[in-house]
Amino acid sequence: MADKSISSVVPQTDARRIAGMMALLLGGLMIFGVGLAHSSALHDAAHDTRHSYGFPCH
Repeated sequence: MADKSISSVVPQTDARRIAGMMALLLGGLMIFGVGLAHSSALHDAAHDTRHSYGFPCH
């Protein structure tokens, strides 16, 4: 009988890669999409968050 433990590792790697890409997309949306929004409340919230993380924005 063949050991099938190797095949169970591949879906975990793909799931981690997908989760990482989704996190990057969400982070980009938060920084650029909300930060450049016309609503002053959204923009100010993103601006304060960028400063708290040390992200230069001006």
